[in-house]
Amino acid sequence: MQPMGPEGPGVLRVLGPRVLWSWILGPGVLRVLGPEGPVCDIIQVAAISGQRSFNVYTLPPSPITAQAAGITGFVVRDGTLYVHGTAVHTVSLAEALRSFMVFLRSVPQPVVLAAHSGMRFDVPVLRRALLLTSLRDEFARLNASFLDTFLLAKRLYPNQASFSQVNLVKHFLKKNYDAHNALGDVQALQELYCRWNPDSGHVKRCTF
Repeated sequence: MQPMGPEGPGVLRVLGPRVLWSWILGPGVLRVLGPEGPVCDIIQVAAISGQRSFNVYTLPPSPITAQAAGITGFVVRDGTLYVHGTAVHTVSLAEALRSFMVFLRSVPQPVVLAAHSGMRFDVPVLRRALLLTSLRDEFARLNASFLDTFLLAKRLYPNQASFSQVNLVKHFLKKNYDAHNALGDVQALQELYCRWNPDSGHVKRCTF
């Protein structure tokens, strides 16, 4: 990933002093049908920059369907979350988001948060969670912006047959990855961004 920052290849110096962090909520979010339509429950939040990573799990308030469990490997039994049969430590949603913000404050500000299809999915889910936990104002003080790597891929490579992250990783990195684990997802996204090495002009047009 170029250019390299002082913490290693996972830190991108783009748009002047900003630091871009790969992040994702997607694979750790479960869609359930609520009384007013689809609702998304966060189950995992992960972020990565170089060798530094953040990963936390939280119990979803809604039951995990058998279909979702079969796809993601997430199962809740007796109040314990299991990932592919292994019990994992969980915290409340508010604690997960607070610790995520602590992680983000540990880098130079302001932060750019990157997610694939983030403006359509991850960002609305995050904003709803911040509202539910009364943490919206605290997060706003980070002055973070959001980079949608789906839009970036379409701008950089408009002739691609598919812009899903899974297919982009297969095409550019020639490998598969654990697309149903948020940490594996951000690791792949960081490596994909490294391969693209986009200029600041393209990045600015896909940052909100």
